[in-house]
Amino acid sequence: MESISPELALDLLYQEADRIKMLIKNQQNQFCISQCKAFEEVVDTQMYGLYRQVSFSVRLGVISEEEGQQLLSDLEHDLNQLYNEIYEKNKAIENGKEV
Repeated sequence: MESISPELALDLLYQEADRIKMLIKNQQNQFCISQCKAFEEVVDTQMYGLYRQVSFSVRLGVISEEEGQQLLSDLEHDLNQLYNEIYEKNKAIENGKEV
C-alpha cells in the first residue's frame, strides 16, 4: 500500500473545504441560505463530515492537530464571511436598495 504524504492529505482536506464553500456560493436562492433549515442542515452535515476527516487524518498522523484546527478555523471564518455578505445583501433588498 502506498503511503500518503502530509502535503497530499492536507491538499485533499482543503479541496473538501473549498467544496463546502462552493456549495454555499453556488446556492442561487440567497433567501434560502439565510432562512432554509434544510440548507443549514446540509451545511452542518458537510462540516461535520470534514471535521471527521480532519480528525481521522490527525489520528493517523498524516497531518498535525494544528494544521487540522487551522483548516477548520479558516473554513468557519470564510463561511461566516459568506453568511454576513448574504445577510447584508438581504438587508439591503428588504430596505429597497439594489445590490
